[in-house]
Amino acid sequence: MSTLRPWSLRQRLSWWLAAQSLAGLGAVCLVVYVVTAMNLSERQHETLAQKETIVRHMLGSGQHKQDASEEHSLSDFLIGHENFRLIVRLRDGQQVFPVAGSATESARLVSRMFEVVVPQTEGDEALQVTLSMDVTDDLQHLRRLALTLAVAAIVGAIVVSLGGLSIVHIGLAPVRRLASQVQSLSANNLHQRLDSSGQPTELAPLVEQFNGLLGRLDQSYTQLEGFNADVAHELCTPLATLLASNELALRRPASFDLHEVLASNLEELHRLTGIVNDMLFLSQADRGAVARRTHTPSLAVVVQKVAEYHEAALSEAGLELRISGDASGDFDEPLLRRALSNLIGNATQYARRDTVVLVSVEAASAERARVVVSNVGQTIPAEVLDRIFDRFFRASASRSHSQKNHGLGLAITAAIARMHGGHPTASSSEGVTRIGLELNRTLK
Repeated sequence: MSTLRPWSLRQRLSWWLAAQSLAGLGAVCLVVYVVTAMNLSERQHETLAQKETIVRHMLGSGQHKQDASEEHSLSDFLIGHENFRLIVRLRDGQQVFPVAGSATESARLVSRMFEVVVPQTEGDEALQVTLSMDVTDDLQHLRRLALTLAVAAIVGAIVVSLGGLSIVHIGLAPVRRLASQVQSLSANNLHQRLDSSGQPTELAPLVEQFNGLLGRLDQSYTQLEGFNADVAHELCTPLATLLASNELALRRPASFDLHEVLASNLEELHRLTGIVNDMLFLSQADRGAVARRTHTPSLAVVVQKVAEYHEAALSEAGLELRISGDASGDFDEPLLRRALSNLIGNATQYARRDTVVLVSVEAASAERARVVVSNVGQTIPAEVLDRIFDRFFRASASRSHSQKNHGLGLAITAAIARMHGGHPTASSSEGVTRIGLELNRTLK
C-alpha cells in the first residue's frame, strides 16, 4: 500500500506564499484592467458627445437638402477622423449622407443615434443621425494590457515564491538548530537542555515546554532507576531468607522437622506475593485504569468498617480513632477501603501513644469529597513530605524494620485517588500530620 510523502513545512509555506502572491497580483492587475477599460469607455463616450455637438451644429445651421455645401462640410468633418462613421437619414429612412470614414465592416463600433431638426422652406425636417466610432485600437490596447498584466502577475508570483522559498529556508534555520540539539539527546544526557538563546519569540514557548519535558523525563528516569534498585532490594531480602532457610534445612538430619522452615518460607513468599501484586496494581493504574464506581451513601460507614479491621492494632498502639463528618457519592468501595486501610495503618504505625487518630470526611464541593487521616507525632520535613507518595520511599530507616511494610502503601493510595479523578494530599506541622485524598464524587 503506497503512502503519500508528507509535505515539508518549507514546501507548504512556499506554495501558500506563491498562491497568495498570485492571488494578490492577479487582483491588482484585474483592478488595473477594469479601471483602464472604464476610462477608455468613458473617453469614447465623451468624444462621441463632443462630436455629436459639432454635428448638431453643422446640420442645424442650414437647409441640408438644398445646400450642397452642407454635405461638403460633413465630409470635411470626417477628414482626420478616419475612425468615425457618420450616417444621416431622413425620417422615411432615405440616406442623405452615405459618406463613411475609413472604418471597415469588421471594425468594432461604438455608436450614438440622435435626431436633428433642420429648418426647411416647407417646414422643419427631422434628420436621423448615427455617429459611430471605431474602437478597434482601444480593444487591441486592452487585449495587450490584459496579456501584459497576466504575464506580470505570473512572473511576479514566481519571483515572489522563489524569494519566499529562500526566506522560509532562512527563517526555519532556528528549527533546524533545535532539531540538531534534540538529535544529540539520549537517555545518558537527559540533564542537558535545549539552548533558548537567540531563538525567535515564537519558538521560545516550545523550547521552554520541551526543556520542561526533558526535566520530567530526567526525573522519571532517575525515579525508574531508583525504583529498579528498590525492587531489587525488596525482593533480595526475602529471596535471601528463603535460600538460607532452605540450605539450612538441607544440611540438617533427615529426621529434622521442616514445619518451622516451611512456615518461615511461606511468610516470605506471602511478602513476595504482596510486593508483586502491589506493583501490578500500580502498573495498571499507570496505564489508565479507572475506578468501578457504585453509589456509596456514606463514606463514614466505609471508614468505620476499615477502622474495625484495625481495632486490634490501634489498641495495641494505645490509640483512639475518631470519625468526623460524612459525604456520599459514587466510588469504588473496595479500592477506597484499601486506600483508607493504608492511611489508617500508616497513622497507627507513626502516631504518638495515647493520642487520637482523627479521620475527617467532608464534601469539599458538589463534585469533590475529601478524606483526611490526622495523627499526632513527629513533624515530617517538607523535603520528605514531597516524596511521601513515591514508591518504596521511607522517611526514615526505622520504617524498614516492619516485614509488612515495603513502601508501596501511600503510592497505592495516591494511585487510587487518581483513579477516582482526584489527588492525594499531605501536610505536617506542629507535630500533626494530615494525609488524605480528594476524590471526584461522580464519574466525569
